[in-house]
Amino acid sequence: MAERHHHEERNETRLERADRNFNELLQELRVTQTGVQILFAFLLTLAFTPRFPSLDTVQRTTYVVTLLLSVLAAALFTAPAALHRRLFQLGAKPQIVYVSSRLAQIGLAVLALALSGSVLLVVDVAVNRTEGIAAGATTLLLCTGLWEVMPYLVKRSVEKASHDG
Repeated sequence: MAERHHHEERNETRLERADRNFNELLQELRVTQTGVQILFAFLLTLAFTPRFPSLDTVQRTTYVVTLLLSVLAAALFTAPAALHRRLFQLGAKPQIVYVSSRLAQIGLAVLALALSGSVLLVVDVAVNRTEGIAAGATTLLLCTGLWEVMPYLVKRSVEKASHDG
């Protein structure tokens, strides 16, 4: 029996598949966007706390870089909506889906860095720099494990199962 791809099993046209994939992507982006908005709001308020002026140069640099990473993540996660709006009804849905998917993947990487920087900063201020670096690195490893390694392993398992069966 010839190997079949998952989209062939759905018996949908190229455009129907693109519509479905874009809707699924938008659902995923709703989840990530909420987290980015909360992170960004948290970071914005930090600069106005009484303790902020006492931060050292490393802490301030970590804060600014993390704030900018959260802005970049928000921009990457909202770009698919802007792309879709600008190219709406031009027959470009497959290209919109492809580019939007890449933007979301980059957004997740940037979000992992922003989350790690936030954890590093908070633990640095609350405990000490060494613990902050350890907590930030652990956060980055956790995000990488859940968002990159786990999907890779599941994909390999699915490919192996489809090859074997």
